[in-house]
Amino acid sequence: MPGNDGFASQLRSILTAEIGDMQMHHFPDGESCPRFMTAVAGRDVILACALDRPDGKIMELYLAASVARELGARSVGLVIPYLPYMRQDARFMEQEGVTSAHFARLISGCCDWLVTVDPHLHRYHDLAQIYTVPSRIAHAAPELAKWIVANVALPVIIGPDVESEQWVASVAAEAGCPHTVLHKKRRGDRDVEVSIPDVAEWSGRTPVLVDDIVSTARTMVAAVKQVKAAGMAPPVCIAIHPLFAGDGYIALQVAGVERIVSCNTIAHSSNRIDMAKVVAVAIEDLLGAHSKVVT
Repeated sequence: MPGNDGFASQLRSILTAEIGDMQMHHFPDGESCPRFMTAVAGRDVILACALDRPDGKIMELYLAASVARELGARSVGLVIPYLPYMRQDARFMEQEGVTSAHFARLISGCCDWLVTVDPHLHRYHDLAQIYTVPSRIAHAAPELAKWIVANVALPVIIGPDVESEQWVASVAAEAGCPHTVLHKKRRGDRDVEVSIPDVAEWSGRTPVLVDDIVSTARTMVAAVKQVKAAGMAPPVCIAIHPLFAGDGYIALQVAGVERIVSCNTIAHSSNRIDMAKVVAVAIEDLLGAHSKVVT
């Protein structure tokens, strides 16, 4: 999909696949029409699209997948490194809805399978609870751990809140180092308070803050302040999904960090950890499973 050429090229270098030519025609009234210049009839079509800022992208992705099916594609799979709307997994106000379920219904209706990287599974324990198509999750923990081992001396992995425990524990186990999590109290989208446990036992270690989604970065900024106030060195900050909404990235830089690193699930200047190989393995698994079903 538009803007995802880099990730698609990385997948192409790993998979036995052809980069197809799909043009997105835009009419003067703002409507879109996908045009597949590469024949898709009888072929497995993979559409790659990071859905950060999703509302401006989802219609084009939905139409592309639907048109590929209409033109006779053998299967249509979606590679969505960052899967949005997963945080809306409950009705937080009486006037709202559980939009993650509605979004899942839309996606499930236009494809045969889905691959993503570490979706925000909090109240859901599995994507199958809301997605009705086969899916695979490519986990970032091993890749984060490899980067940390290669680039950080004596790390201690720190999660900015209790929800991050699942990623932090996995990364620490892979990297062979200790970990802990902070406690968060959120008062609003941009107002967050965190507290840190006793860190005396980790004196001399480099703090590495890890979170799955960094959006406004206010949680991470609050965590940086607490880590430094506890007498630890400026931390390394790692985001699996670097949304960095608004001034989030600048706010994190100004907070005084050693460096900011992210996975390439969303294109950003901080990308240092490549997820293409892990995603490619998940794609091959799903293509193989789909082939057996079709046969």
